Amino acid sequence: MKEQKISELWSHLHWLTVLAQQGSYTAAAARLGVSKAAMSQHIAALEHSAGVTLVQRTTRSVRLTEAGQRLVDDTSAAFEQITQGFAQVRDLAGVPRGLLRVTAPVAFARQQLVPRLADFLHAYPEVRLELDLSDRLRSLATEGFDLAIRHAALPPDTHVAWTLCATHSVLVASRAYLRRRGVPTRPEELAGHSCLHYPRTQGKPTWSFEPQGRARSLPVTVAVSGALCANNSEALRDAALAGLGIALLPDFSAQASLQAGRLVQVLPQCKPVGAFAEQLYAIRPYSAHVPRALTVFVDYLRQALAGGFAVGA
Repeated sequence: MKEQKISELWSHLHWLTVLAQQGSYTAAAARLGVSKAAMSQHIAALEHSAGVTLVQRTTRSVRLTEAGQRLVDDTSAAFEQITQGFAQVRDLAGVPRGLLRVTAPVAFARQQLVPRLADFLHAYPEVRLELDLSDRLRSLATEGFDLAIRHAALPPDTHVAWTLCATHSVLVASRAYLRRRGVPTRPEELAGHSCLHYPRTQGKPTWSFEPQGRARSLPVTVAVSGALCANNSEALRDAALAGLGIALLPDFSAQASLQAGRLVQVLPQCKPVGAFAEQLYAIRPYSAHVPRALTVFVDYLRQALAGGFAVGA
């Protein structure tokens, strides 16, 4: 086999392993940085060389044939070893470089992460970031992400996790709303207010609180209702700013509005519990080699977020 054809064959085989990982031509093409048409052409050329169908196509996804799966099983480990070996050699140059694909929650990314990226990218000009803003929990390995920022109670056991900082929930409202409807002094009074909440179950929403500074105080759970519920804390914050009610938010989403005095804390003597997780993590899939670009990015985030999110004026 001629050298050029061998080189093309290795390329086609690699693209097949990426297609198997991603599960669709669109996702695989995005991962490789090529067009969907180029992806399809490479796989077709590989099938022509093999003389057998390797991929069964449907309108929504792809599935490998037995022959295709055997090829992937036999070659994917080798390609992973080559990728890691090259990354290790490249890191010997001592300068963090390369593309990092990062997924993060929408509100946190817009309000806290993106404003901090300029300093990092100026410090490491050979690192490129591809940022996915989504509240959906992405599959890092399947969708090709190098890192996820997760607001979680506990990180998954199957991944490597770094704690970025602590976070907590705050109850907030606009001054106009509180003048109109009154300031609640006990959690039980929230039942008479418009409460802007995050939909979590099909049942009636509830908020729970732990009174602070009192020995052996039991949590108080209150059934709440309001004019709006939304699965995004920025939307709830904006509704609170518009005077629509009292919102329960993570501190990183309420921070700027509280510090500016546009929102005020409600029931500051009570700690909301169970609404949002109390830790932010950086999570990566397990691999034997960690690129220097990923290491310095996580180190930067840990330093930048070390103080948490102060919500005082």
